[in-house]
Amino acid sequence: MNITPEQIGEFLTLNPEYFASHPELLTDITVPHPYSNQAISLGERQVLAMRDKSRGLELKLREFIQFAEENDVIGDKLHKVALDLMHARSLEAVFQSLSMNLSESFAIPHSTLRVWSDHPPEGASNMPEFARVSADIQVLMTGLMQPRCGPDAPDEVRAWFGAVGANQKSFAIAPLREENLNGLLVLASEDVKRFYPEMGTLYLTWLAELSGAAISRFV
Repeated sequence: MNITPEQIGEFLTLNPEYFASHPELLTDITVPHPYSNQAISLGERQVLAMRDKSRGLELKLREFIQFAEENDVIGDKLHKVALDLMHARSLEAVFQSLSMNLSESFAIPHSTLRVWSDHPPEGASNMPEFARVSADIQVLMTGLMQPRCGPDAPDEVRAWFGAVGANQKSFAIAPLREENLNGLLVLASEDVKRFYPEMGTLYLTWLAELSGAAISRFV
């Protein structure tokens, strides 16, 4: 009867004490070196395997630490945005604070927003943020359950950025929803990789929620 490699592997898995009772096999059995043509003992091969595993775990740990540090930085920036928006004493101050934070703290080259409400505040007609939007844009906002990122944006949205709108290669479009208003916060960049479809949107969601809450205080 022929014994298959799978049967050998199953036997050794089910009988881990086998090598304890036959320790000489750890040095007598030789296997190919994973990175050369040399033959090494089974024990040496196990040591190399453990080193590779350890190296892989170390790289994963470094990635986790890097992600944690990056998240801490973003968290600090969002904290500053929240404080600045809370300190704003007018709609104009809210819009200015948001634009400044996005540009300086988050290095987002272009940002804009549009807000619509059944009862716009006094002076809203003079603010570009309250400029009329089409029904299609309102439907777009209604359908967004979370921010949408990628290279595409409606021509109407591109027009909100004026002359530079045609040069934008990536967008993040986030809905604003409050009891007394709806709207869109739009971030744009000439870098096609800045806002991509697979990117996480948690912080963008929080940013939109902070923005909507701050605006709603004056609407």
